[in-house]
Amino acid sequence: MAHIIEGGTYVQDRARATRRSLLEAAAQLFLEQGYVGTSINDISGRSGKTSGAIYFHYSSKEKLALAVVREQFAAWPQLAGHYAAPEVPPLEKLVTLSFEVARALREDVIARAGARLWAERHSIDAAVPAPFAAWTAAVTRLLADARVKGELAEGVEPSSTATTLVCAFFGLYSLTDEVAGERVLAARLHQWWLLVLHALQARPDPAALIARARARCPE
Repeated sequence: MAHIIEGGTYVQDRARATRRSLLEAAAQLFLEQGYVGTSINDISGRSGKTSGAIYFHYSSKEKLALAVVREQFAAWPQLAGHYAAPEVPPLEKLVTLSFEVARALREDVIARAGARLWAERHSIDAAVPAPFAAWTAAVTRLLADARVKGELAEGVEPSSTATTLVCAFFGLYSLTDEVAGERVLAARLHQWWLLVLHALQARPDPAALIARARARCPE
């Protein structure tokens, strides 16, 4: 019986490794060539797996694209756990988290591919999940906490402000990546927060807050 269990575990581990290698190969190609420009044969060539193996684990190119997007979105909320310490002010947590996401979008192939697939979602014959509801809820919680603690400027409403911030962040990423390349994203994000925090903070001191946040998120 032990041999059967061990054999089953080996097969499961091998299947997980295969799915992961296919996911990473697909992500690299989606990032380089876009969804429409990538074929199953391309993924087969990049991964070293047969097209039959691809269809066994992912029944279509659409399913592979969705798996990349879900992997990206599933990983991001975990970043917030790094900054759950109650002594860290909420606005500082928010800024730090934004730089963590920016780093993932700069360095992580799956994160960058997921963002490109979201931008190309109308080319994909499947409903591509969006991160905006979850991220808006997370930002709303941080802004509400900031209001309770007296950090938030008078008249700033957490829910509507969170929606604006999330949309602006993803717009900043998309345009920066398209125009200037992802390497300058952190610098653009820094400048963006200098402007935004003047409106958000009850006692504006954006440069100091950003410096503390970036110290928590070394590049």
